[in-house]
Amino acid sequence: MKTVKIGIIGLGYIGQIHLRHCLKIPNIEVVAVADVSQKALKKAKKAGAKKTFDNYEDLLKDSDVEAVIIGLPTHLHLKCAVQAAEANKTVFLEKPIARNVEEAKEIISAAQKHSVKFMVGYPLRFNKTLCSVKEQMTNGLVGDIENAHATYVSSGPFFHRAEASSPVPVPEWWWNKELTGGGVLIDLGSHIINLLRWYFGEITDIRSHLGYRFNMDFEDSAMCVAKFNSGTVAAINVGWFSQAYTLKLDFLGSVKSVSVQQSIPNPIIAGLQMLATGRSKFFQPHLDELQYFANCIINDEFISLSGNDGLKDLEAIELAYKNQIDLR
Repeated sequence: MKTVKIGIIGLGYIGQIHLRHCLKIPNIEVVAVADVSQKALKKAKKAGAKKTFDNYEDLLKDSDVEAVIIGLPTHLHLKCAVQAAEANKTVFLEKPIARNVEEAKEIISAAQKHSVKFMVGYPLRFNKTLCSVKEQMTNGLVGDIENAHATYVSSGPFFHRAEASSPVPVPEWWWNKELTGGGVLIDLGSHIINLLRWYFGEITDIRSHLGYRFNMDFEDSAMCVAKFNSGTVAAINVGWFSQAYTLKLDFLGSVKSVSVQQSIPNPIIAGLQMLATGRSKFFQPHLDELQYFANCIINDEFISLSGNDGLKDLEAIELAYKNQIDLR
């Protein structure tokens, strides 16, 4: 079996998830990882990573690495992704693609200049239930979608790290708007906007109301109204204000309505799934997106979730930030 030799850059929360899944995928070989944390590197080495680097630039120089998965904080995306493209590595970059449209365009330009494949990570696009909804729409089983309601609410940076025996500090970059590019709208909102664009086409207009429950210099909740070129109007509600994870979609069509809701699995059930298969149902889309990434490289196929997809999401988000409505 042909394999893709992967290097993982960044072993934080999402990087650990990607490492775990890569080690489970038969046609992926984790040849290297990079992180500034020696503890994370030792853990990755023990799990099965062959080489470790405390500087990702050294990983990019490694000729054994064919492709990289970048799970760094958003403010580091531009430099790392451009350097990866210059090193002729195929790139999988976590969403959002960058902090702003200008940075996204620089990343895309570098990938095009060096003719490297480039993918932005959006696991909701690999959720089997959400894919089924897309299939129903494509086949005309829902009819024209008059309006849609999408809610994605979680605890954001305040979530409890279940693997830790004591509270774990939130990384400092989370609290700096200059480093994140924004708050929950660019974080969770990018997931929902990407998904709805997949369903309904490009956004032609979007307005937002932003909330500041925790008095930070960026929003911790956002309610948006977006219009798509298909004619559909969608209400988008995202927030970091609840410990109860909620992902819910309601589509009101001319033939029928469709509702989808995803919940955090029961910890006991999730544990049993991990013991039985090495993965949980909740994180299956994360594994499937990496499998798709590897298959596209091996078969030299077009990657549908390209840099341009990530750019269009940021363009919509920047428009939403610009078109604010104050409802107070």
